[in-house]
Amino acid sequence: MGIQNWSEDVIVVNLATEPDMGDELQTVIGLVTENTMRDVVVDFADADIVTSSSIAKFLKLRKVLCDNGRTLVFCSVSPKTRSIFSVTGLESVFDFTDDQFIALASLQLVN
Repeated sequence: MGIQNWSEDVIVVNLATEPDMGDELQTVIGLVTENTMRDVVVDFADADIVTSSSIAKFLKLRKVLCDNGRTLVFCSVSPKTRSIFSVTGLESVFDFTDDQFIALASLQLVN
């Protein structure tokens, strides 16, 4: 769990479980607001559930990134968690990949 500077322009977030997830997301929002030249990979491998509060933070994070031409990628999202994004109509709003390696590779293709 935690936030890692994978490179100068990529942050990898290994999400904590709730209720710590919201605090991590708020920290990441602050980081990308301060340095707008960063993409973000969010790894859900350890996350078991996503609350509405965290979904709101994901949307805020996505907006900050998109406003600056940067990318947000989710990876390792369990079917149970992915269904939450599907039911809320947000599955098409976010980019999903199978694992962290694929997420990082997809950012290389974009940049």
